Order: sequence, then structure tokens, then C-alpha cells
Amino acid sequence: MEALDRAAAMGFDVAYLPPIHPIGRDHRKGPNNSLEAGPQDPGSPWAIGSPEGGHDAIHPDLGTFEDFDAFVAHAHDLGLEVALDLALQASPDHPWVKEHPQWFTTRADGSIAYAENPPKKYQDIYPLNFDNDPQGLAHEVLRVVKLWISHGVDIFRVDNPHTKPLWFWEWLIARVREEHPDTVFLAEAFTRPAMMQGLAKAGFQQSYSYFTWRNTKEEIEEYLKEVSHETSSAYRPNFFVNTPDILTEYLQFGGPAAFKVRAALASTASPLWGVYAGYELFEHVARPGAEEYMDNEKYELRPRDFAGAVERGESLAPYITRLNEIRKDHPALGDLQNLTVQSTTDSAIVAYSKTKTVEHDGQEVKDTVIVVINTDTHATREATVWLDLDSLNLGDHDFNEDGSFWVDDLISGDSWKWGTHNYVRLDPYIEPAHILHIRRNVK
Repeated sequence: MEALDRAAAMGFDVAYLPPIHPIGRDHRKGPNNSLEAGPQDPGSPWAIGSPEGGHDAIHPDLGTFEDFDAFVAHAHDLGLEVALDLALQASPDHPWVKEHPQWFTTRADGSIAYAENPPKKYQDIYPLNFDNDPQGLAHEVLRVVKLWISHGVDIFRVDNPHTKPLWFWEWLIARVREEHPDTVFLAEAFTRPAMMQGLAKAGFQQSYSYFTWRNTKEEIEEYLKEVSHETSSAYRPNFFVNTPDILTEYLQFGGPAAFKVRAALASTASPLWGVYAGYELFEHVARPGAEEYMDNEKYELRPRDFAGAVERGESLAPYITRLNEIRKDHPALGDLQNLTVQSTTDSAIVAYSKTKTVEHDGQEVKDTVIVVINTDTHATREATVWLDLDSLNLGDHDFNEDGSFWVDDLISGDSWKWGTHNYVRLDPYIEPAHILHIRRNVK
């Protein structure tokens, strides 16, 4: 329950749960993906299934369905929706393996093939095969999904959906939406663009994206233009800043400023964003030879002192809280297609704007936010930001007598007069981003 309180206090709308099902023991992984697990090692939550049950069961250490219902009720009381991982795979101990062996791929020697994503090997996981009994398997998954919806799950974060046939997702999501139109499916797919867009067109309302690996000014500008204008008719990106097994070099070596930069980018460039536990504590140590966290909680328990970190000033939680406050206060940040990349004279400074007109108390109100971010986490950068004034939805009354207009920095509280070209200086050790709101109705 404390985790829910913490997520709500930071201003998030969704609490995401990795798989909460029983974990297999056969080929159980140990810490850091080791092939040997000790008697106390919990194994990977994604190795679903044991004699205690499969996708329709809760791990005994986590409690009962009654406990889960109480968890969901508390989340909803806090204004949080609950997202549950839907990982369509099984441990060798899953009841499906004995009851429905046709749902898996059998090698020539009669053994079941475990999952591989070269160079990664998942000896503790059997992938599903939809070729032999597609209707039987599809209806079983539909049963499982409906079960969790009946217990209050609002969103399914679908693990590796690109390894299952598109027809299945189109069928499943359509069937679910007939009875539960508010249920959301999020595609956790890092694969070729055509497949990621295909999943969106098959019905996924949200998608993971390449945002995690777009770190330079050129990469960021190109990607923001793509997702806001080229693919936005179907593809709705969720800008997660990290995942359980993705820790980019930018975060590994960028220091605390890198965590601020990525959070500011994600929360303002996309209407959808998220953080995985540990991000607010600046966790950045990678497992040697891998782009993932050392002591990854995919394979072991990770107790953390979140409250103590805040008290010591060692947490990004206050900054994340402010970003979410800004998102709620400014409807322009809730749209995807209204983003305009603005020009800057520095190779590390990114600038973009979002604008939207909304009705408030019977009157039209214009909301425009300009974001300027220094992506160089090790050096102060200076630049001129050249604005396309037509993209800012300015009216004559918004300008001062000298042709300028006021912008208020929603992070620092400072205010400046801006115009077509504007000087900025961003020190990553102090604050790497300006999030500026154009002050309206200046007389």
C-alpha cells in the first residue's frame, strides 16, 4: 500500500505491477540472470507458473485475491488505475505445460524449446506457439484477461506482443472492448517499426517506443517529429524513461542531470510517460556486458529506502512530482500531434512547443508551453532559441508594447520577456531544462 501512496503523491495516474503469479522452480534463475538459484532466490516473475497455479493465480507470498482486491480498491481511492503485466509465456512448471503441451514448440527430441532473443537466453521460460491450437489458446488468454478485469485491473502491459500473431491481438482486444471498452492494452514491443505500428493498428492503445535510445539533439528532434506527426494516426507512444531491463549508457554515465533530462523530455513531449521503480533514486550501475541494471529485480528482491532518500535530498521524487503537476495544469501537454520542434543554435539544446485552446468558464483559453532542454549532462550550454511565432497561437493582446511576450518558468519560477530569438543558458548541475508557459492577456 505504501508504494501506491508514493506513486499517487508523485502525481502519477497508474500503478504498474510486474507479473504477480506463482514462479516456476525448474531452471529458476538466480541473481543477475545466473543459471544457479539458491533456495531463497525468488526467481524471475516472468517465469510464470508452478504447482500453485499459472496466469490465473497469485503468488502465495503476495497474498490472496482478497488482498489483491483491497490493493486495487486502495489504488482507486487514490485516483490510480492498476496496470498488470500480461506475459504470455510459461515456466516449465506451468499447469499449461502438462495440460496443453500443444501450446508450446516441441524440438525433434521431444523436449520443449525455451525462449531465446539472441544473445539473451531464457532457460526458465517456454514461449507459446499459436500454430497447433490457436482457438483453444486464444480463448484461454481471453479467460485470463477477463478474470483480472473482474478484479479491477484497468490496463494490461503486454510483454513482447510482437512474438505473437497480429490476428490474435486484433481478436483479443476487440473481444475485450465489447464488454470493457475502457480497458487499455500497452504494447511492450521493442522491434522493427513496421511491427510496432502493426500492433498499434491491431488495437493496442499505447506502445513502448524508441525514446529510451534517442539521446542526442538530432535523434530527439527527429523522433519527436516522427511520433507527433508521421505515425500519430495509430501509434501512441508511452515514453517510459527506463524499464526493468533497460538502463542506457546515457543514464549509466550522465549523473543525476541525466535523470532530470530524460524525465523532463518524457513528461512534456508525450501525453504518456512512466518510470520504473528505482529511477527516482538515480540507480545507474549496469551489469557488466549488458544494458541492464546490476542486481536486477527481475531476479531478486530489491528493498529500497524511498522515504529516507527524499529526506536526505537524494531523490528525484520532488522533481517528478513537479513535472506531473505541470502536466495536469497545462492541457497542451496532453496532446501528441500539437508538438512543434523549434530551432536552437547549440548542438546539445533541444527546444519544442505545444499549444492548445480549451474552454474554461465559457471562454476559450489558449495554453502554450515551450520546453528547452540541455541534453549535455556534463557541461553548461548557451544558445539562441529561434521561435516560429505562428506555431505559438499568440494573439495581438498577448504582446507587450515592445513586441515581446512574457514567459514564466514553471520549474524555477523565473519570468522573462521573449520574442522571436531568445538567449538561454542551462547548467545541468543546477537545472537542465526550462519549461516555459506563455502568459496570456497582457494589456
